[in-house]
Amino acid sequence: MIRDKYTIERRYINKRQNVRPGTRLTSRTPGFLVAHDTGNPGATADNHYTYFQNLKDRSASAQTFIDDKKILEIIPAGTGSDPAEKAWHVLYSVTTDNKLYGDDANDIALGVELCYGGKINTIEAYKRFVWYMAYCCDKWGLNPLTHIPSHKQLDPARKSDIDQALATVGKTLKDLLYDVVAEIKEQPVTIAPPVAVQMPASVAQRLIDDYVSPAWFVAHKEKDQVGLSHFHNLADNLRMASGIPLQPGSTAPFKLLHKSNAQEIIFRWLSPEWYTAKSNGDKSGMVLFNNFANHLRRAAGMPVE
Repeated sequence: MIRDKYTIERRYINKRQNVRPGTRLTSRTPGFLVAHDTGNPGATADNHYTYFQNLKDRSASAQTFIDDKKILEIIPAGTGSDPAEKAWHVLYSVTTDNKLYGDDANDIALGVELCYGGKINTIEAYKRFVWYMAYCCDKWGLNPLTHIPSHKQLDPARKSDIDQALATVGKTLKDLLYDVVAEIKEQPVTIAPPVAVQMPASVAQRLIDDYVSPAWFVAHKEKDQVGLSHFHNLADNLRMASGIPLQPGSTAPFKLLHKSNAQEIIFRWLSPEWYTAKSNGDKSGMVLFNNFANHLRRAAGMPVE
């Protein structure tokens, strides 16, 4: 999966028994993940941080809140350097979690909350939620299809999350689980750079004869030492990019043409020639100069046009 697709922000609430007791999960690493939604449409991850930071009159919390802008861990979840700690997100008196997973969700699972509704772009929040679930499953070897129950599944008499939030974007719990599986399987798109191709010697010699050498003679006439050196090197680079020996009798293995050399020749000489041919209705000339430019691009490992 793409592990750096999103950033996980860690900003922990203070330790207090009713929200963050500060004790580690008894399983050490999470044994499963409980999919929640906040049940508070429009409230962001930051809003929930503030709420639980100040909560005093009851026991409740979760490790992670996710909206359309951020993934925010307010209690250590074990994704960073801090070990996973308990949060109060499923009632101990409801025993479905014990029957399914052998222990209480608060003691061995993460509570992950999806923020939705109001001004929150729930589709974007959902994408981050899916990625975070995938990240956790991948990190701890959990099967998304069996180890991501919803809060509703664990406490059906009282709860309707995460289904109520998913319904606002046309998703079901089954969709969520398969989206997490797909996220785990997603791989970065790699674009292989173009392979450099040796330029035909006839093209290189034509470019030297028609453009580089005349420019060298102008520099020589004007006693421009910088220009003399530059155009001499440019000609040699074209020779090496086409296998033309620099000295009689020597061998000349292909050497990648500098991109700056290719771009200079194209913009200094070939592009003006192409536009002149176009204005004169000379289609064969347009093709010729475009082909020269593409030979240069290939020799420099650049995409052709």
